Amino acid sequence: MIGREAEAAVIMRRITVGRSHSELLLVTGEPGVGKSRLLDFAADRARHQGARVLRAVGSETEALLGFAGLHQLLRPVLGRLGSLPPRQFSALRTALGLDEHAEAPDGMLVGLAALTLLSDLSDSGPLLVLVDDAHWLDRASLDVLSFVARRLDSEPLTMLVGVRASAALPGLDKEVDRLEVGPLSDEAANRLLDHQPAAPVGRTRVRILHQAAGNPLALIELARTASLRPDISGVAGPLPVTDRLEQVFAEQARFLPQEARRPLLLLAAADTVDESTASRGLPDIGDTAWSAAERAGLVRHEGPRVFFRHPLIRSSIYHASPFEERRKAHLTLASLSEEPDRRAWHLAAASARPDEKVSEALRATAGRARRRGGYAAAAAALERAAELSPRSEEQARLLTDAIDMAVYTGQLDWVARLAAQVRERTDDSALINRASLATGRLMALRRHHAAAFRLLTRAAEEAVAARSPRVLDALAAAAVVRYYSGEETHRVEIERLLSVTSDSPDALRAWVQAVTDPQGARASVTPVLPGLISRAKGNAGVLTALAIVAWILDQTTLAAKTFDEAFDQWRASGPVPDGLGCAVGWAYLEQGRWADARSVAAEISAAASAGGLDHAEACAHVLDATALALLGESADARRAAERAMRLVDPGESRSVAVFARRALGLVAVAEGDYDTAYTQFRSAFTEDAEPLHYHVSHTVLAELAAAAARQGRSEDIAALIDKSARCLGGESSARLTALLNRGRALLTDPEEAEPYFVAALADDAGEQWPFERAQTRLDYGEWLRRQRRIAEARPQLTMALDTFRRLGAKPWVERTTAELRAAGIETTEGPAPHALTELSPQQQQIVRLAARGLTNREIGEKLFLSPRTVGSHLYRVFPKLGITARSQLRDVLEGALPAAGTPL
Repeated sequence: MIGREAEAAVIMRRITVGRSHSELLLVTGEPGVGKSRLLDFAADRARHQGARVLRAVGSETEALLGFAGLHQLLRPVLGRLGSLPPRQFSALRTALGLDEHAEAPDGMLVGLAALTLLSDLSDSGPLLVLVDDAHWLDRASLDVLSFVARRLDSEPLTMLVGVRASAALPGLDKEVDRLEVGPLSDEAANRLLDHQPAAPVGRTRVRILHQAAGNPLALIELARTASLRPDISGVAGPLPVTDRLEQVFAEQARFLPQEARRPLLLLAAADTVDESTASRGLPDIGDTAWSAAERAGLVRHEGPRVFFRHPLIRSSIYHASPFEERRKAHLTLASLSEEPDRRAWHLAAASARPDEKVSEALRATAGRARRRGGYAAAAAALERAAELSPRSEEQARLLTDAIDMAVYTGQLDWVARLAAQVRERTDDSALINRASLATGRLMALRRHHAAAFRLLTRAAEEAVAARSPRVLDALAAAAVVRYYSGEETHRVEIERLLSVTSDSPDALRAWVQAVTDPQGARASVTPVLPGLISRAKGNAGVLTALAIVAWILDQTTLAAKTFDEAFDQWRASGPVPDGLGCAVGWAYLEQGRWADARSVAAEISAAASAGGLDHAEACAHVLDATALALLGESADARRAAERAMRLVDPGESRSVAVFARRALGLVAVAEGDYDTAYTQFRSAFTEDAEPLHYHVSHTVLAELAAAAARQGRSEDIAALIDKSARCLGGESSARLTALLNRGRALLTDPEEAEPYFVAALADDAGEQWPFERAQTRLDYGEWLRRQRRIAEARPQLTMALDTFRRLGAKPWVERTTAELRAAGIETTEGPAPHALTELSPQQQQIVRLAARGLTNREIGEKLFLSPRTVGSHLYRVFPKLGITARSQLRDVLEGALPAAGTPL
């Protein structure tokens, strides 16, 4: 711990002994800098203070075994699984390979089970969770840990995660506190050398200090090597510290007798095997060999188990050994292993040429990993199975199966590489098409929209040529890219390809038409949409797609109702989010269910961030930014919108760009900055008054008109609105018609405005969009008051105020209250609805469920939270609502907050 006093102090402050909240800290640094030693220190101090410690260490050889890290972490407490609710119990046991089921467990349910278990353990006292070398953790375990980390709240639990500074850690590498462990100072490095058994001096000491560059492990190992090799000071260099250390470790192993090097290689190949297991493969090995390795500083004992002192030692010993020796080690371990998955991987590591039997074993491993929800492990096993299969067609099929699994990891480079291998190995158009579709869909969730569209339309062309029914699948995915990009040439290309398919009305065709060209599809798709939805009952995927179609066509009530029907299945449909999946959030937002919209945004943002899916994450941020702007949370809204813009290329993601500008414009309106509002809203259209995005831009028309009227720019924007009306034609939706009429009312001469206000409010369908309707009532009421028609103004303003209060739109509440005061009416605050809307989306969900009589554990299972976190939220919420008991929640909710699934 020499030179690490400051880092140790930070860690001590994080260890939650007797606290009522959770801590999460990433301990990052280069290899050998002392991360593991700091975590050892934390474990020792936590145990000394009475905390339970659970620990897992990531490793290269277990990185392909689904949930291996989670099993390692929870192994000491597997006897506590029986306390979990049945669904969680089953999901976690299946993930850990303790039970077999035909279907993979829901990943969120596995995460919830781990969270509940850790929360229950923390009820017995403080808990420290340590994960070292997290960059080598298998992806399924990492997903569970990131799920748990995002939901830690009130448990007396500390999670410390050690990771290499340069390593990506999906789900845990953003907005998480970090402790950067850097090189030791010159003074500390010298002190560390002074504490070595044979402290180096003179030129050797200078050379070690220079080569180690403050890396503690390098200092120790080079000092030890210098004691064995006095000529170290003359070694040419400099070399990178990690390369130098690997060389040092390999040289140290070569100084050992043969009987010691053989078990070291076996241990390196086995990874977490214990001493007795390694010794079974080498019956002539006794304590002497292990003692020699321990004296050389390569291994350490912990009870009956033997560990390498540092992962670099394992790496250097393994890679410095000839392949034939490594092969023998893996064959030995395969014969000893009682776990079929480990046996399969050892056999694969020992195979230098195709082997059908080993390939079959890996396929079985992939099947078990898939059933446990370990998609990365399944994909890796299938990829290696393909390499070992002797037939090229079988290789292509296995690689395509691997793509289907790898796509759930969000790793585009991996999926693209697998797809390229498929094309190299086969001419089978069905396999090539499958691989291209998967790659294109995943590519669309990143920044690569132009490339994704080319790939997907090429797949559609190939499907047309092969008369494959997959042509609509390819066009459906291409339509999503068209929506993201807003590119007109994409519409032309999709419609050309669509024209050669059957014109029978089905869900997939309706999707392609509506997403590609809402205005052109409105007349043909809207009448058949209810029937398509009715026929899709029970199919969550199709229902969700049709709900998005309904949203795009401004059938908001139908969209929200359909989303509600499919919501539970939609959340469990897979770990890769679709950016267009934010349509459910937009439907809820437009319907006035702002808390539900923010919850959708939070879930998609978390999943997209964990998978590195920039565009999907940006979609979630602009949705949340819009809700925050309407609530009057200007600073948070601005940050969310700006973050979304940083995640995408605005030229390739016009939908995100316009949504973000609209959110920033609403922020400016809330702050009374109409000049900025005008600039933001005007950016939704080109200089020639063309919509920047064919769907989103038109939703800005009324806001643009309102800002223009206040800035004296009515004439220019009136011409833009007229052009937009001509572009939309006679098939415009009730919503767009109302927005156009509101815009014209605001921009025309005051004496001619009333017919437009009346038209904007005439259609009862406008009640689907309560905030927009309330804005029109506010504008109409202001106009009536200025025309000195006070009695007529008051009802319009009162209805607008009621809606704004119910929604929690604070800036608009203030503006409407001022107008009513000018109309001679003093208003009073509506306390309960206002208090509820100030709660976070998660807190509002908890309040709803608690009011229905659900227990904390039942609420936690529905919202994927621990029972303790639910209780903590309720404890904090009660004073804000002015209540003291759960029994009062139903009264507070009466008329104040719409129930989930109930249109306003």
